[in-house]
Amino acid sequence: MRLFLFDIDGTLINAHGAGRLALTHAFEAVYGTPGTGQMYDFRGKTDPQIVLDLMRAAGIPEDVVRSRLGSCFDTYVRHLEHLIANGHPVDVMPGIPEVLRGLSSRREALVGLLTGNIERGAQAKLRPTGLLPLFRVGAFGSDDADRRRLAGVVRERARALVGSDIPFQHMVIIGDTPLDIDCAHACGAVAVAVATGQHSTEELAARSPDLLFADFSDDNATLLALIRL
Repeated sequence: MRLFLFDIDGTLINAHGAGRLALTHAFEAVYGTPGTGQMYDFRGKTDPQIVLDLMRAAGIPEDVVRSRLGSCFDTYVRHLEHLIANGHPVDVMPGIPEVLRGLSSRREALVGLLTGNIERGAQAKLRPTGLLPLFRVGAFGSDDADRRRLAGVVRERARALVGSDIPFQHMVIIGDTPLDIDCAHACGAVAVAVATGQHSTEELAARSPDLLFADFSDDNATLLALIRL
């Protein structure tokens, strides 16, 4: 069996900054400062890492940042859900529904998530797309602030789900940032990169993924390439 693990923002969907807006609202409500997010690179980071980096940079002591993380994420999710419910766009990337359904229909494939989003944030973003039921397992920023450790988390959950071990070499990590590629390389998984986020194909190619796509708009070719891994 192969475990296909998808990132969310820039890979599955474009939420047009909804996460950043909701986090900024949470920062102001919980920490009393919006931080300096306009100068920070969110791409590929886990939500806890983003909060810690930005609030420490704003002068909030780390123990205070950590003690209020729960409140911060509660506020974040409420605001995110409010934004999306009131018409903030969440667009599915080209070819994604067809690729996910094609993989999900195969007995030898298990489709899941590996994302820096906290789990409730991931659900809020994916729920309106109708794609959420296709993901049978996942690891999230709420599991660990270090993206590299999420591969081990999701592997254990997959083993509990299917009743057998899935070696890291049989895991395929699919994302749109160099940090997704790094996560795959760190555990010996297959790295698949797609340039539908904010990194060019050239930037992603420099990190040596095993497969690189401009996008998944040719869903048949994408599915065939993934199945052949």
